[in-house]
Amino acid sequence: MLRNYFKIAWRNLQKHKAFSFINIFGLAVGIAAFWLIALYVTDELSYDRYNTKADRIFRVAQHATWSSGKYDFAITSAPYAAALKADFPQVEETARIDAEGGGKITIGDKTINEGNMLLADNAIFKIFSYQFLQGDAQTALSKPQSIVLTKTFAENLFGDAENALNKTISVDGQATNVTGVIADVPVNSHFTFKALRSLREGFTSSWDDSGIYTYLLLKNADSKNAIEAASGAFYNKYLKNGLGDLKFNLELQPLTSIHLHSNLGYELGANGNITYVYVFTITALLILIIAVINYVNLATARSSVRLKEIGVRKVIGSDRAQLIAMFFAESVLLTFIATLIAATIIQFALPYFNQLSGKNLVLLQFGTVPTVVLFAGFSLFTGLLSGAYPAMFLSGFGTISAIKGQLGNQMATIFFRKSLVVFQFVITIVMIVGSCIIYQQLRFAMDKDLGFNKAQTLTFHISQGVRPKADALRQQLLQNPNIEDASTAGNPIGNNNLNSGGFNVGSDGKSTAESFMVQRLSVDEDFIPTMQIKMSKGRNFSKDVTSDVDDAIVVNQTLINKLGRKNPIGRRVNIGTDNDGKLIVRTIIGVVKDFNTYSLQHKIMPLFMYLPKEVNDKDNVYVRIGKNNIRESLAYIGKVYGQFDIENKPEFHFLDQNFAAQYQTEQKQGNILLIFTILAISIACLGLFGLVTFTAEQRIKEIGIRKVLGASVTSIVSLLGTDLMKLVFVATIIACPIAYFAMDKWLQDFEYKINIHWWVFLLAGAGASVVALATISIQSVKAALANPVKSLKSE
Repeated sequence: MLRNYFKIAWRNLQKHKAFSFINIFGLAVGIAAFWLIALYVTDELSYDRYNTKADRIFRVAQHATWSSGKYDFAITSAPYAAALKADFPQVEETARIDAEGGGKITIGDKTINEGNMLLADNAIFKIFSYQFLQGDAQTALSKPQSIVLTKTFAENLFGDAENALNKTISVDGQATNVTGVIADVPVNSHFTFKALRSLREGFTSSWDDSGIYTYLLLKNADSKNAIEAASGAFYNKYLKNGLGDLKFNLELQPLTSIHLHSNLGYELGANGNITYVYVFTITALLILIIAVINYVNLATARSSVRLKEIGVRKVIGSDRAQLIAMFFAESVLLTFIATLIAATIIQFALPYFNQLSGKNLVLLQFGTVPTVVLFAGFSLFTGLLSGAYPAMFLSGFGTISAIKGQLGNQMATIFFRKSLVVFQFVITIVMIVGSCIIYQQLRFAMDKDLGFNKAQTLTFHISQGVRPKADALRQQLLQNPNIEDASTAGNPIGNNNLNSGGFNVGSDGKSTAESFMVQRLSVDEDFIPTMQIKMSKGRNFSKDVTSDVDDAIVVNQTLINKLGRKNPIGRRVNIGTDNDGKLIVRTIIGVVKDFNTYSLQHKIMPLFMYLPKEVNDKDNVYVRIGKNNIRESLAYIGKVYGQFDIENKPEFHFLDQNFAAQYQTEQKQGNILLIFTILAISIACLGLFGLVTFTAEQRIKEIGIRKVLGASVTSIVSLLGTDLMKLVFVATIIACPIAYFAMDKWLQDFEYKINIHWWVFLLAGAGASVVALATISIQSVKAALANPVKSLKSE
């Protein structure tokens, strides 16, 4: 019997090729989109779960608020790890990671500049599950000047990873011993690296000098709450002297939640966002639902065509259960064919989707057998879901009514079908609005005045040997008329990784309760003019004032606003403590207008700039070049730098690219949403095309009579399309508040954002209407232009 049902289903698909194609193609695209997003979401949720102790690993984050501000950092100071292990018996192990581990590697006559290296305690191997191919995990980083390489990096350095162990390499001029080789770090990790270097012996810092990532391995994951509850006592014991009266909170972030749930200052890597996982999951379901709706709409709309078939089957003995089984067989067969086509679409689309999303997904992500089982189960489920209503509806006609072709009162069914069309277009309009607002916000982020001129400004890192000659390097660069200005600083801005520390408004070596966290940036006297940052009050650093090195700072307007001083020039303030615990007192000599050092997701923080005491602090050069002959200017910079550093070539980073990189996640996800918005519109319009095609077929004689009586093409098109266009209008009204709420929530992730304008909703509704009207018109015009003689000759 089941075999017979599938045979009948196959014949029906062949008999009505146009409607079969619309249903199969729509479902195939919907299933392909759903599966692609499912692969993406599954990968996002898998981050860091390869660690065998993942459920007990936590990262220490710190939060503080005060009357005029707050901070939320993923970093701590170096003493945190030892203090937490000493104070809390629940802590089994701690490890510290310093991101500033990159440097120049020299092996014989080969030199490599590698930035993707971290400094870490040896305990990192007791916490994380890194597979050792060579060396001993217990001691690999226990000695100074040790390095552990990943397999691929070891092969790049030595040709064969097996030859790496116990070899000596030079890292920034210091002999370093290779003590281990590990398997490459899985890409689904919230931080990756090519090598781990040992922290220097006795490494520490002051409590208010944050810059280290601290990880804990707890004996029991449930003890997390007890440690967090002791935040106040921890702060009073270790941090209050340096930071004053703050509302402090210590957070232990579960390892597996960092990638999707953490968006703090100084993240170790580019994290995802759980909001996008929710959005894409809902998008996948909605696209699939749109495709299913097409099947339901066309199946119920075509009920009149199959009435006599149902009546005949009931006369010869078929009961309702058998009819339901027959219709289910038809929907399952259709879905099975669509799933096979979807698998082909996925295989073809994956390379482009991976390029768009930055992933490395494959069709058989879950393994061959599990994937086949999942596809089969998914096909069956979708088939039953899409066939449920048509099966119950079509099998419910009475025998006599079916034989006579009497549909009866169809108001409820028509209302249901219209509701499904409205639902389809509500989804598509919401997605159109979302894509528009995401595009607007990203354009706003790219074009906003950041308080300095980022155009044609580049930075590059300089090696330690060149830093004492930084001034001579600058003078040599300025010999080229196309180099407008140059300077040095301790960090490149735009990478979200400036140093921070405590700032106290007390003067003359005395502390007060008014303390807060500030960003610190080491700059030279030429930095402010090179960046074209505007002075608000006071003066810039001067090479003619020798006391500026030891005594002066320049602050931003945000810091002055927090101080509440109208005339801060000459005020002496505490900017932290030295290694002996003594307060460092400086004089404010100037105030600059606020400029963004981070992306627009982050509010401008209080900032002070100071002249470096050590030449080694001049490790990044900023160069402003002219708009013409950019390639020649880069070649000139490289040539000049080569005169100071024969072994290394500068790696240029344009500031506009630095800032743009901070929005890569939003940009990728915005592009993904745009593509799936286009797919949703296409599938919805495919359903409209099917409905209007069927309507035209049902009313073909009416159209013929109207044409004979003088009806124009326009009036016939209006006859067929007006009701459907009304549904699109209703969908626009419903979609607008939903889209506003969703996008307003998305924009909350940005400290600086656009306003949502009414015309975006008008544009989205108009766009959906135009596409829908074009879809309806194609078939309506065809029906209106048909020769009425052909439709009326049988009368």
